[in-house]
Amino acid sequence: MKDNETVKGIQGGSLISIKGLKKHYNGGRVKALDGVDMEIKKGEVVVIIGPSGSGKSTFLRSLNLLEIPTEGKIIFDGADITDPKSNINLHRRKMGMVFQHFNLFNNMNILKNMTIAPMKLLKKSREEAEQKAKALLKRVGLEDRASAFPSQLSGGQKQRVAIVRALCMEPEVMLFDEPTSALDPEMVGEVLDVMKSLASEGMTMAVVTHEMGFAKEVATRVVFMDGGKILEQGTPDEIFSNPQNPRLKDFLSKVLV
Repeated sequence: MKDNETVKGIQGGSLISIKGLKKHYNGGRVKALDGVDMEIKKGEVVVIIGPSGSGKSTFLRSLNLLEIPTEGKIIFDGADITDPKSNINLHRRKMGMVFQHFNLFNNMNILKNMTIAPMKLLKKSREEAEQKAKALLKRVGLEDRASAFPSQLSGGQKQRVAIVRALCMEPEVMLFDEPTSALDPEMVGEVLDVMKSLASEGMTMAVVTHEMGFAKEVATRVVFMDGGKILEQGTPDEIFSNPQNPRLKDFLSKVLV
């Protein structure tokens, strides 16, 4: 893809355009990302699958520069965020990020966890921030836990709070890095239900997950990575029912039962 095509893609509705993304460690001996090109359009749910160590999480974390790429460009909302002159903190406000672990402030109750960033970064009043937070907590069935502390919640409840905390910042895209992998199996469904609800409302999402059922049901596009490269991508039906790449076929034979 040429640079002018990248710009054209942005005008055509792409929210994030990734060009030639590389991330190397140990002087280039370890290539976590080895030349990734991708477009993520507004309203898409892109689910990234692949074996452990394939570069999935490195790729996702690169989208908001939690990992600094060795090479390549990331155009977000028309701006090159890999440009050293770019105000990355400004762009991060538009990207909600949910990790494997919840990253809640243990010394703050749930309501304060959710309102501190909107008040500080978006300059919202306490009343406005709390109104938004309470509405989101109600949406995920946790309106009665606003005054609780993280230690008083289950893993699934903490992850639901982490999701709606990100939504308090009114992001343009949500990035999920294996959001259910640290949860007990019976708690996975309650988190996936929240993500499905977001997808149904048109939220742009990039999701790294091992939950193949979620990928089949919710993704608009499934991307298979291995060795720091995208080996195949397509609709869920194309990827799961008619895979072409031998490595993808092998991977699916092990994870689909």
